Amino acid sequence: MDSTISLRPGVPDDDNRDYLPERLRDSDIVVNENGNNSQPYPDRLQEHREILGDGVEHIWYSYVPERYTPGTPTPLVVSVHGGLMTGWGQAVYSSWTLVAEREGFIVVFPNATSRRMWTLDVPRRFVEEATAHNDLGIYLDPPADNPDDFADARFFTELIEWASTRFTIDPGRIFIQGMSMGNSMSDQFARRNGRLLAGAAGSGGPSSLGLLYDGENRPVNDGGPVPAWLTICEYDTAPPFACGTEREVIRGNRDYWRLINGATGLPAIRVDGHDNFAYYDGEHAPVIFRDVKNRDHGQTFDDAEIVWSQLFSGVQRARDGSITVTQPAEPRRGDIAAVAVAAGRRSAWVRNGVTSVGGTAIVKHAWKYHGLGGEQISRGEHILVPVQFLAAAFGGSVTEEEGGDMAAWDAPDGRRLEFARGSIACLIDGRIHAMTVQADRSTDQLYVALEWVATHVLGLFASTCEGVLYLTDHHALLSKHMAHLVDDILAETDGS
Repeated sequence: MDSTISLRPGVPDDDNRDYLPERLRDSDIVVNENGNNSQPYPDRLQEHREILGDGVEHIWYSYVPERYTPGTPTPLVVSVHGGLMTGWGQAVYSSWTLVAEREGFIVVFPNATSRRMWTLDVPRRFVEEATAHNDLGIYLDPPADNPDDFADARFFTELIEWASTRFTIDPGRIFIQGMSMGNSMSDQFARRNGRLLAGAAGSGGPSSLGLLYDGENRPVNDGGPVPAWLTICEYDTAPPFACGTEREVIRGNRDYWRLINGATGLPAIRVDGHDNFAYYDGEHAPVIFRDVKNRDHGQTFDDAEIVWSQLFSGVQRARDGSITVTQPAEPRRGDIAAVAVAAGRRSAWVRNGVTSVGGTAIVKHAWKYHGLGGEQISRGEHILVPVQFLAAAFGGSVTEEEGGDMAAWDAPDGRRLEFARGSIACLIDGRIHAMTVQADRSTDQLYVALEWVATHVLGLFASTCEGVLYLTDHHALLSKHMAHLVDDILAETDGS
């Protein structure tokens, strides 16, 4: 399909540090707020103020692409703003209007009913804690006997009905996406009203584990399976009312939809530049997790593009309620050449599967012992693996000599690498190469630095984060939350 997107130049206002500057509205000013770039106010964005079926006046914004044709079933995306923002703010801080113009779907951007904050149903003790520590508690509501009585909960259903009567909306291709508090709100709607949706996505703002699981750690859900997407940026943090550590909360949110969607197997993992993806195929629906290296709380400007291209474009809900998964615009594929190891783990990630390291991956410092004063300085930490693992990860064969104090790897390309206990030298076809750290025999096998072999010998790219080393054949920056995911998989596999 030929692109119908036209980027509009804007007037930069990088010195501005206001939160959602009102002067952005109806202007061509663009700002960079907390890393979240804005676009000029979309020309076709329309404001609506109406009393819907719930008897409450609501405000929302709609974007109808120029190519929309009445009578032709058209997808609908409900995009939900973050706390203290607005519908038009979500429109300018995301690329949903641009993607909609190219792909031909309609987007609506609702305003929170009051105070620019969505009414979330959260456990009572979190309301009390939030109120005691800051002003956040005034925006949270204790558990209700019937949470659907909240105006915001009814609003989305009414908004979908409004759009369906105003436009020719395809009932099988209705989606929701939210940012920050809007992600929590979107997730809440999907858990209760998922049967209305063909997909749900969000960035930042994970839900409280106390809402996702009951006292016996079973998922609480009224809406059934929904194709689900969760983006958490590397420097994002869970909100204060999300119980558990940051790692536990993110894992709990991801695993919630894995349980609901029947995604019990291993994911396909892809790290492409700053973007880290884990793709789960579920029995009922897929689950996608995205982590973004070096980004703070919020949504990347291309989040809408990626969500649409990798998920929303390839899912729909049939009349009988079942979910049909087809090939999305951008195929979901893991890194074929990827290898990952984690310090202290006996299992490794190899080509989107798990295999044995042949021992326990260990960490060794490259120490500088001498110099003025003879101080001890670390020149880096390196993850070492048994030489035998080189064959398991990359092919070829390994032979040992001198009772295991020497080992040679015959690589698939015909080169022969020789290692010796305590030596920093590696012989490659008889020529000396200095490694980053010497070969180690502190255990019953000879260990070598995996990153050095992968980068110096095989020409692979390497990235280390949170004690996990990720290797692949292209530029890739492993991010914190993806490192945790890989480490969790390896820990579960080897029982450590």
